[in-house]
Amino acid sequence: MPADTSTPPLRRLGRNGPLVSAIGYGAMGLSGVYGAADDAESSRMLEQMLDAGVNFLDTADVYGQGHNEELISGLLAKRRDDVVLATKFGADKDTGGGRPEYVRRAVDASLSRLGIDSIDLYYLHRLDRSTPIEETVGAMAELVTAGKIGHIGLSEVGAETLRRAHAVHPVTAVQQEYSLFTRDPEASLLPALRELGVSLVAYSPLGRGVLTGAFSDVSDVENLEERAQRYPRFEAESLRRNIELTRPLREHAERLDLTPAQLALAWLLAQGEDVVPIPGSRRIERVRENIRASTVELDPALIAELSDRFPPGAAAGERYHPSGMARLDQ
Repeated sequence: MPADTSTPPLRRLGRNGPLVSAIGYGAMGLSGVYGAADDAESSRMLEQMLDAGVNFLDTADVYGQGHNEELISGLLAKRRDDVVLATKFGADKDTGGGRPEYVRRAVDASLSRLGIDSIDLYYLHRLDRSTPIEETVGAMAELVTAGKIGHIGLSEVGAETLRRAHAVHPVTAVQQEYSLFTRDPEASLLPALRELGVSLVAYSPLGRGVLTGAFSDVSDVENLEERAQRYPRFEAESLRRNIELTRPLREHAERLDLTPAQLALAWLLAQGEDVVPIPGSRRIERVRENIRASTVELDPALIAELSDRFPPGAAAGERYHPSGMARLDQ
């Protein structure tokens, strides 16, 4: 396949949010989640990513317990104007992360680690069931007024919570797992998002690597035991079934001179202009390959076929173990 030199088109977040590259970047993997990463190499890769046209960068205070934000601070110090930055707070269920006083502490801590004055898009990472969403979003709205954040986002919330939040202050984006493996948002969340004019930022759009076609056997997966402890879809039997499930994706991709990852991302982008995937990678070559997906126009018949081949619930295993699933607002 020839080198990918395309630049991604832009999509607007929400009705009045920033213009971002149609393919964003999720930085979680730069803090050791999927294997060791070298900070100097990661920093070089992030600059090359911006040069390639990806301007939407996603992190969180919990990634590496602050390491991820600190790593990204070096990039922001040099190229703040080139980045639409999103970060998140409130992932730890024991912090009471939705309480207004916690929201205020969390944003100041993130701003300090990032070395900036304002965050473009600030998400509540997980719903705090002990705090009404109206109180959490009210505190986030105060941060908008204070200029500490530009736009409000939520992560892993259901349609009802979204409506309640949006009634307090406009929500710009909801981050949710969405891919050929995980089509849960289509049932009720996507219709609500479209009614309210809120974008869907799709994390894990490549099934945490399985949809890339990189794995032909369970033994191909780096840090398999650690991944399985986090994600049931990486337990041996589920993983075997999920690898086999990708066969038609791999076959169609080869016919189209695409990688399976490119085809999976192109399918996701075809679900609507309000969908923005944020795949992650530690290699700039993969980032450039992902960018090409945003320039591919798929035949509607192929989009429909892939949808049929990967119906909701097709992937083997739950997204998270029971404690993680309990934190999702579905």
